[in-house]
Amino acid sequence: MMETTRIEAMIKAAIPDADVRVVDMHGTGDHFDVVVVSAAFDGLAILQQHRMVYGALGDNMRQAIHALAIRTLTPEQSRKETAANVAAAH
Repeated sequence: MMETTRIEAMIKAAIPDADVRVVDMHGTGDHFDVVVVSAAFDGLAILQQHRMVYGALGDNMRQAIHALAIRTLTPEQSRKETAANVAAAH
């Protein structure tokens, strides 16, 4: 069983500038939804971005985490998405 705060800390340790949001999808400590925003993703393919996140979690991916939905964004992508969401809400 993993705590969301532990997952967040592990990702931030590997990607120091990351803004990380972790949600335990079922309350069971083994199915998570993760959103990571980092300038380190700039210019990288999504597969490379996700590998960075998987790398941060290491052996926990085999031992403690059963399912992980990952969404990675650069800060610019995050800003554009936020602006679009705000515009759509009005």
